[in-house]
Amino acid sequence: MKKTFQFITFSTLFLSLLFISCGPSKKMLVSQARVDKLQKDSTKTHTQLNECVAVVKNLNEEKKSLQNQNALAQIDFEALAASSEMTIAEQAKRLRTFQEITKAQKAVMDKLKNSIAEALMNYKMDELYVYTKDGNVYVSLEEKLLFKSGSDVVDPKGKEALKSLAKVLNGTKDISVLIEGHTDNVPIKTKLFADNWDLSVARATSIVRILTTDSGFDPNRITASGRSQFHPVKDNTTDAGRASNRRTEVILSPDLKEIYKLLYQ
Repeated sequence: MKKTFQFITFSTLFLSLLFISCGPSKKMLVSQARVDKLQKDSTKTHTQLNECVAVVKNLNEEKKSLQNQNALAQIDFEALAASSEMTIAEQAKRLRTFQEITKAQKAVMDKLKNSIAEALMNYKMDELYVYTKDGNVYVSLEEKLLFKSGSDVVDPKGKEALKSLAKVLNGTKDISVLIEGHTDNVPIKTKLFADNWDLSVARATSIVRILTTDSGFDPNRITASGRSQFHPVKDNTTDAGRASNRRTEVILSPDLKEIYKLLYQ
């Protein structure tokens, strides 16, 4: 019995040692874990390396593209610089030409104003006056010189003034003429005129006929227009103010064809 027990104990011990020697040791398990980690790290590193290679490749391509763009931009800049220099030179020349034209036109308009003022010097200030505004010459003719109230028929004294004006205009080239009729704000309604618009236009047309048909001014250079009561120069609340607003303006403008040609060529 004792021998049997000893045999069993020995056999159990032997089998245990055999099992331990055949199974993995603790060191082996640790080593295996390290190997697995290294493999995972290697795979991850390899993936990151591939990604880095791809990024570097893209960066190189972008760098090359930027270099090409920079070269093109440099060429465009040089071309633009050359073009700008030409444009500046052209603009400087154009500006000088513009200044010469406007200076010449101003001289013409100043001379015209003086000639008209001299031709109409026998008329009083409350009948007409001559002035310049925005490069144009204005001859403002009061109603009392030209028309009876509510009429578009020019009085004899007014006709004489217009014929004197036409003599100056006929001797002046390169100007255009606009005749503007104006009224006060008192409504009018007659068999001839439905309202102040009608009256203002009819008065302007009457003056155009005297300057062209009677005095020989070129009809291609003149325009008739009416502005009714809507552009007063004085307050319509007084008799004097309304009288000033009942006027006809002859507006003389320099020919701007050369300036337009200069601006849009």
